[in-house]
Amino acid sequence: MKKTLKQKLAVLVPDWGGRVLDVPGPGEVLAGPCAVAAFAEEVPKSAWTGYRRIIKISPYARPEDGGAEKVEAWSADLIEGLHQVRLVDEAGEAFTCIYLGSSDSDRVDAGSGMVTRSLRFGVYVPEDSGVVLAETGDAWLAALQDWTQSELGSGFSVYGDVWPGGYDMPSVLWRLAGCSTSVAGTSTLEVRQQWIGHVLTDHSVLTRQTVTRLVEQLAVQSRLAVTETGGEEHEGNTRYITVDEVTADLQTDAYLNGQIRLTLQQRIRRPGTNVPLIREIHHSKGME
Repeated sequence: MKKTLKQKLAVLVPDWGGRVLDVPGPGEVLAGPCAVAAFAEEVPKSAWTGYRRIIKISPYARPEDGGAEKVEAWSADLIEGLHQVRLVDEAGEAFTCIYLGSSDSDRVDAGSGMVTRSLRFGVYVPEDSGVVLAETGDAWLAALQDWTQSELGSGFSVYGDVWPGGYDMPSVLWRLAGCSTSVAGTSTLEVRQQWIGHVLTDHSVLTRQTVTRLVEQLAVQSRLAVTETGGEEHEGNTRYITVDEVTADLQTDAYLNGQIRLTLQQRIRRPGTNVPLIREIHHSKGME
């Protein structure tokens, strides 16, 4: 991962001439325009994104080459070229970079006299490391994935629950965010599930168009077919879940938080109450 990231940095800023370095040792003085990539803490982030590794990227510019202005321009190139960008290492493992902000102001390096600043990126790596996920046993999720695949076609990959290692782009991830039940009658329960959809592409226009398309088509579709095993009251074990509400926020982070909020609902029969059966009735005509 580190090698892949350093290669990407060298391509983004040709002015460095491939000089993307590790943290210099004691007494070592940096020379010429370059960048330093320092890997920091590694922590679990969430069930669907895997773990997060913090990396600090510090571009260095000589005063005679523009100093702070050069650092500013290089920083803009790094943010544009890395934020929400999917990279793949030599082993075929995918990871995503998210810009987290600058950790300090511009400063002059005491040893080299060059101007620098530190940019913080989160590198998110799925935990399954490329292992193919087992098929989900969630009938609602399977129905949502099947519908999405049919709507977007084979050009998109559709995932459930977590981003897999080596995930493809463009892709969509659906994950369950919450569920609830309520009484809808003397013999009926209403089950509601809240889902979050992540739409990840390599172009902002395509991302926006895909999110908008899914939201509109889910509203038009109004219900999705669910196939379950062991169904008793539905012929062919097929029943339907209803699209109750669907919204989208195009400003939220696609990889981390997801843009689509979807509520699905279904009414099911409440299980009957078990009561003892009357075995015998004794009756006497002489009773007054």
